[in-house]
Formats: sequence, C-alpha cells, structure tokens
Amino acid sequence: MESGSVRGEVRVEQPTVRQRVIARRAAEARATVPDLELSADVELDACLRLGASTTPALVRACALALRHVPRANAAYRDGRFELYSRVNVGFTVAIDDAYVTPTVFDADSKSLPALGEELDQLVRKARTGALSPPELSGATFTLTDLAGPGIVSSTAIITPPQAAALAAGGVREVPVIRDGALVAGRVLTITLACDHRILYGAQAASFLRWIKASLEQASL
Repeated sequence: MESGSVRGEVRVEQPTVRQRVIARRAAEARATVPDLELSADVELDACLRLGASTTPALVRACALALRHVPRANAAYRDGRFELYSRVNVGFTVAIDDAYVTPTVFDADSKSLPALGEELDQLVRKARTGALSPPELSGATFTLTDLAGPGIVSSTAIITPPQAAALAAGGVREVPVIRDGALVAGRVLTITLACDHRILYGAQAASFLRWIKASLEQASL
C-alpha cells in the first residue's frame, strides 16, 4: 500500500497469470494487426421464435458464414495465408475478473440444440478450470457475446493469427418497419473486426451479410 498521493491510498495488485496473458494478447493484437471494422444491425425475432438463445445462434451463424467465406476462416502468418479446413469457433466466457475462450470444434456441422448443449458444457468447464489445451487454443475464429442489456455495440479484438473476430451488443427492442407497418422488433448490433492483410472490405462485408441473413431468416 502506497500513501502520500493526491489520489489517496494506492493499493498495488499483481495481475494473475490469466490476466497477464490477456494483456499480452490484447497488446499484440492492437500493435501488430491492421484491423478493419464493420457493423450491422440484425433483426432477431424470427431467430428467437425458434427458441434458441443468442449465443448458440451466433456461433451457428458465424460457422455457416465461415464456410461460405473461407478467407475469414484463416490466418495471416509469416507473410502467408493459412486457410483452415475445420471451422472451430471460440467464444468468450467471463470468469472472475478475467475471461477464457473455449473452442467449439466443427461448429458448422452441429445443430442449434447440439451447440446449446456443448456451449453449456464448455462454460461449466471454463468456470471450473477443466478446459483442455486444445479447447483453449483450437479456434479459427472468435465470438464475443458478453455485452448484455443496455449495451448497443461492442468492439472485437482479433486473436492473432486469426483473420477475424465478431462482437455482439445486447438485444434491444426498437421500432422497425415490417410489411409497411411500424412494429416493435428485437435487434442486435454485430461488429466484425478483420485483419486487413488477409480479409478485405468486400469479403468482410459478404461475411457479415451471411451472418445477418442466417439470423434474420432463421436459416440455422
């Protein structure tokens, strides 16, 4: 504890190992990745009528889009493009005062109910420290869906060397025009951050449109 400061008593805390890893990776991403960001509003009413919660639906939509836009399921490493055959979606889980990102392997081949069950299992493993090394490092793309109510949008941080990451804001009820009438709709803002060395603007926009269409048309 330090004293004598105009800011009052100062308590110095040492970051945990996990917090040091987060700090290192965030600094690396911001310092080395020339990222481009795009956002879109998504109407969720049709999707939510399926009974799906937002995180499994987002994982599924991202996985389908990654299959259609292979450059998003890739990495820029040592001056080369690496395109992956498996679609492995990492999703952020808050634990204590940090977070971890477990991986859903082959997410494009799994149904919404199966994804919901697997995500629940991975969250439990994350909070008990039971995730395996592959589950912590096997993602080819990362989703962050932690904003919650009242937060309109969130910014994604790319996990190097992944090509892209998606962040979702909270679901909010807003007026929307549907069939010429003004009605209440549930809307979510998604923001894509992409490494502009491998995923360019037109491809990134196409990727975001795939996600938006899958969610709005409930084609999951």
